[in-house]
Amino acid sequence: MNDSPDATTMTAAQTQAADPRVANAVSQSGFTLLEILVVIAILGLLISLVAPAVLRQLGGARNSIAKQSIERIASVLDLYKLDIGSYPSTDQGLAALSAQPAGIRNWNGPYLKGEQAPIDPWSHPYIYRSPSTRSSHDYDLCSRGANAQASDTASDQLICNP
Repeated sequence: MNDSPDATTMTAAQTQAADPRVANAVSQSGFTLLEILVVIAILGLLISLVAPAVLRQLGGARNSIAKQSIERIASVLDLYKLDIGSYPSTDQGLAALSAQPAGIRNWNGPYLKGEQAPIDPWSHPYIYRSPSTRSSHDYDLCSRGANAQASDTASDQLICNP
């Protein structure tokens, strides 16, 4: 029998004592500053490539929500018309769906929850006009979208009822 331990039965302390290079490697384990900077640069590159796509999807989602909300409000306006016989006037606006307008009988509302008129996904009030300025429509129900100003009613930038 040999009294010197072989490599399989040596403890970590015995290995460090037998080979000083192992002790040096164990005490200096970790990442260098260069390695950390490379990882940060790669993560920054990935984020710069992915972030614009995510933001585009978010903008597209808001447009979809605006279109769906317009369709939902349009169906509520149809219920209002069934009860009253006509759509709310431009002066009455969408507030007529939440609170009974003066001089209106047969109002079976509120047709919408809340006391305020609905707002679009960009926190702007919807544009409502009755009668419509577009042909073959009874009313206009539109959202200005993301980039439009409050005074902007150009039809090419609006998201409107079909």
